[in-house]
Amino acid sequence: MTTTATSRALPWALIGAACLGSFAATSSGTTRAPFLIEMSRDLEVEVSLIANIVSLTSITWGVASALGGYLSELLGRRVLLVGGLFSLSVMTLAQAFAGSFLWVALFAALAGTCSGTYSGVVFAEVSARVEDGQRGRALGWVMSGQSLTLVVGVPLAAWIGSMIGWRGWMHCTAALSFVACLGLLATVRGSGTVAHAGNRPVVMRKLPGRVLGLLFTGVAERTCYGLAAIYFATFLLTVYHLTLAALAIPLVLFALGNIAGTILGGQLADRLRDRLLTFAVTLALSGVACLVLFMWHPSLTVSVALGFLYVLLNALGRPSFMASLAAVPEEIRGTVLGFNGAFASLGWICAAALGGIAFSTVGFEGFGPLGAGLGVIGTLGALACRRHGR
Repeated sequence: MTTTATSRALPWALIGAACLGSFAATSSGTTRAPFLIEMSRDLEVEVSLIANIVSLTSITWGVASALGGYLSELLGRRVLLVGGLFSLSVMTLAQAFAGSFLWVALFAALAGTCSGTYSGVVFAEVSARVEDGQRGRALGWVMSGQSLTLVVGVPLAAWIGSMIGWRGWMHCTAALSFVACLGLLATVRGSGTVAHAGNRPVVMRKLPGRVLGLLFTGVAERTCYGLAAIYFATFLLTVYHLTLAALAIPLVLFALGNIAGTILGGQLADRLRDRLLTFAVTLALSGVACLVLFMWHPSLTVSVALGFLYVLLNALGRPSFMASLAAVPEEIRGTVLGFNGAFASLGWICAAALGGIAFSTVGFEGFGPLGAGLGVIGTLGALACRRHGR
């Protein structure tokens, strides 16, 4: 499929609101990281229990993403997008007033459900508003909202939270979600696109192999990425014995590599003719970078540079993958992109589990071959989907 750029202007108002919404959805869970100890003392539970809220949120996020994509084709996207962020604001605010760990965990799980409802549907809405030759750039900008959480959200949470505490920060994230909700209310057309029930089953029968292949390929890619994203900080702390303060700059550089790769990857997705080949090549290169990152660490500078290179290469292919996944008939796009959110959550869970096993058995040296192997699996999957598409 040719992906030549057109002269039609991108819907920047929608893209900006979608980017802010992605930032709010991701921040609702990720920015909890600086407050694990404070929350454990406040709620009188172990730190590990507070950390497990992340896994709980990932599960509810994935399930809701799959369900939300399907419901968006029945109820309309606007209902899911605006309602999801509004409910996220309410659930985040409820965490701030919760008096026990049980209630915090419950409201956090519901917040994950709200975020999942939003995350898949927003990609479907943006894809529907732009032409195929512009989707890489548009989706890349939306994905950059998630990456900004690491560069801006977490440091901002730590700074503001030092003055108003974790409950005060929950008020801030609730307000952010509400503002994003208003932005989408103003920019999403009507009720979105509702599927034609008569056409949908026919379309679904035409594409099951390629769509499922891409979704499972996405699991391998997210697992490969998650190994470094989840454990990079621990890797630096273990190998180089850094302090938490000294860890800030390497993590910011890691996040900047993700943002740069996502934005540049959007340009590549719209300028190169073969998106799946682009995704396969960048995934293979990121697997090699992962192997070198964890197997060879002569100095802190080298490891940080390799971390930046790894995440840059990985992010370069992500917009091509998303644009390829969005290249399905309009009637099922919401469902497909919703399932992508569920499969991505599965990848994160696999990354946490496999990384934990590797670390406890062979140490960080096991991460390199594991990440490289996942890169190979994902590359082969992308090439197989590419042949199936042709």
